[in-house]
Amino acid sequence: MDFSLNEEQRAIKDAISKICNNFKDDYWLNCDRTASFPHEFAKAFCDAGWFGTIFPESAGGAGLGMTEASIIMLEVGKLGLAACSSIHMNMFGAQPIVKFGTEEQIQLFLPPLISGQDRACFAVTEPNAGLNTTRITTFAKRDGDHYVVNGRKVWTSTAQHANKILLLTRTKHFDEGKKPTDGMTLFYTDLDRSKIDVRSIDKLGRSAVDSNELFIEDLRIPKSDLIGEEGKGFSYLMHGLNTERIIVAAGFLGAARSALERATLYAKDRIVFDRPIGKNQSIQHPLAESWIQIASAELMIFKGASLYDSNQPCGPEVNAAKYLAAEAFFQTSTRAVRTHGGYGYAKEFHVERYFRESILSLIAPVSQELVLCHIAERVLGLPKSY
Repeated sequence: MDFSLNEEQRAIKDAISKICNNFKDDYWLNCDRTASFPHEFAKAFCDAGWFGTIFPESAGGAGLGMTEASIIMLEVGKLGLAACSSIHMNMFGAQPIVKFGTEEQIQLFLPPLISGQDRACFAVTEPNAGLNTTRITTFAKRDGDHYVVNGRKVWTSTAQHANKILLLTRTKHFDEGKKPTDGMTLFYTDLDRSKIDVRSIDKLGRSAVDSNELFIEDLRIPKSDLIGEEGKGFSYLMHGLNTERIIVAAGFLGAARSALERATLYAKDRIVFDRPIGKNQSIQHPLAESWIQIASAELMIFKGASLYDSNQPCGPEVNAAKYLAAEAFFQTSTRAVRTHGGYGYAKEFHVERYFRESILSLIAPVSQELVLCHIAERVLGLPKSY
């Protein structure tokens, strides 16, 4: 079993690192302070061709796998979650189109995402459903060659800047299907702001990338924007979630690495009582433990990516990767703040930003508790608890 990167993967890592190095701490601090979307960073990635990383070559993409995507996001994650979230949808969010769209849809929808002409957002979660996606109520009613959509969504990232939306709806009510997952339908369509009211949510961290509530009233969607078959949207969503788990886990882990590096450097340089604080085991041991956590999560990320790329079942592995990476990010960023002492509370040392962002990793895109439920049921065979 070879854990080293091949020549192509090393070249990818180096190329991404060069782009990231052009965007220093002050850039991200300013984006965070002013809640400004990092357009310059996203454009740099787009201009270098990385938006097409895992899209098929037939649509202008590079046709690479989730292993390469993980390498990319481990580098991007070092800059923080705002960097990750600014490119997620254009690089990875359209996988349901790749897997379940028609060839005509692939050729129509993907090239504008790769070129940056289109910016997309993904609307799934609803205020009264939360993680129980089967209970969404946003409804798409058939009207000739169109669907008319009404409903609400929440926590939809990048909707302030998007012109396209990947939208999960119901086309049958909850009690009309044989299973709770029946009757859910996926669309990729124009974000018509005359029919969709987008309202920003003021939040704790990742201020540079907007999160929003959507109020949808009589949005008309042509049937040609339906992805796959009507009523099978939940299964399409589940397939896309495996890629999401890998991508977000890699981003979390990249951020954890950066927090650990910052804490380690500070521990070497900071002199208190005539000695570097890194000489104290109370500083050493937590940071060493964080290194072990990060290394363990990295192995699970690449195992999950390898399984996905070889078309093998990978649900437990990619969920475990998300769980481990989130724990490593939260623990490491917390320790980075504490290692810095009072300066850890100051924005100029940047670790407080990683700490605020790390809290998100515990609850999104899936909570740690729901990951444990997944493992308990699907791996250990225990009865469903909810």
